[in-house]
Amino acid sequence: MPEKEAARGKRENQKIKPYVVLQYLVKETDEDHLKTASEIIAFLEVDCGIEAERRSIYKDIDAINEVALMLQNGCTIDEAKAELEANKEDTSIRLVVYDKKRKGFYVSSAFRQYDFNDIRLLAECVYSSKYIAEGQAKRLVDHVIGDFVSIHQAEKIRHDAFLTDRVKTNNRHVFNNISKITEAMSTRIEGKPHVPEKIKFSYMKYSIDSLNEQVERRPGKPNVISPFHLIIDNGNYYLLAFNRDEQKIWTYRVDRMKDVRLTGEPREGDDEFKKIDIRTFAQRTISMYSGEQVQVSVRSIMSLLDTFIEQFGTKDVMYRALDDHHFKMTATVDVSQQFFAWLLRFGKRVQILSPDTVKQQFIDYLDMVKAVYSTVPTDKSVDKTAAQTIEKPADK
Repeated sequence: MPEKEAARGKRENQKIKPYVVLQYLVKETDEDHLKTASEIIAFLEVDCGIEAERRSIYKDIDAINEVALMLQNGCTIDEAKAELEANKEDTSIRLVVYDKKRKGFYVSSAFRQYDFNDIRLLAECVYSSKYIAEGQAKRLVDHVIGDFVSIHQAEKIRHDAFLTDRVKTNNRHVFNNISKITEAMSTRIEGKPHVPEKIKFSYMKYSIDSLNEQVERRPGKPNVISPFHLIIDNGNYYLLAFNRDEQKIWTYRVDRMKDVRLTGEPREGDDEFKKIDIRTFAQRTISMYSGEQVQVSVRSIMSLLDTFIEQFGTKDVMYRALDDHHFKMTATVDVSQQFFAWLLRFGKRVQILSPDTVKQQFIDYLDMVKAVYSTVPTDKSVDKTAAQTIEKPADK
């Protein structure tokens, strides 16, 4: 084959060259990492088999900037060319910027779809979410979130995010669970009316013999409940649902649900949900297993006011200063061992004021905990009395 024909063959991909140049710069550059014309040419020839010259690179980048400005401003290509020509030193209107001092090109952050700090925040949210399995979190950051920034910024995001060490679920089907639950709660599916329906699933737990994989709480007995709301709290995804057997609203950890399926049976519990304020209910019950609802008054030091408001909110909750250093909170709470354990973390800084029945329950709770330590087990035996004193958490 004559040399001219061979050379002409190498140029068959010239039409896509500007697109390839843009994609290369989007991934490889930012304000702190530039690429020279020589590096762009080397990438095109070695990695893509596309022949390029320095002059053609500058023309490609001019074309990229013209099209980008045209699309951004909604103007014609000629108007975009004129604006770029009239403002040669204005880097804010250019997708690809040439830095004369450093003699290199980079993609301006102003033209990226999201700011770097926004993407880093999203990545940190993904990594800190306990309901997203570690492998899924890494895939989301690597292949989804990371696509919005340069590879150098993506590497920094991965490094910074991994500094947050959280115990994460090993349930890889959380997203599928959420999709099924959302479908069950929907009033329309694919544009057609849909009656919200019940779901059934197996609820999982860890056992001493299965630390890496959860096992069913009630083997062969799936839970059948009416789903109403999904809530994210403290890094976990919860489902608020009506439990027909208990005739009350329960919370379920979505990452502990397995084999979620729609039953086709209409949802129940609408009247129960109409009685509650979702935000208030979530603040007072999530992480504090359901118990008897009682209006409780608590005395606390003033420095814990933020902590109480974050936990119980302000709606239908009364806060009153007792003196310069203490306040009183009165709220309807689910009285349970988890509620007592939450109060106990503050030691003598918090005191239950009323009612007397709840104060006595708290004293009984303290006695129960104390009884566990009344006899110290030996290395070869476990004190059965103490072990029996510890109550199991509700099967939720």
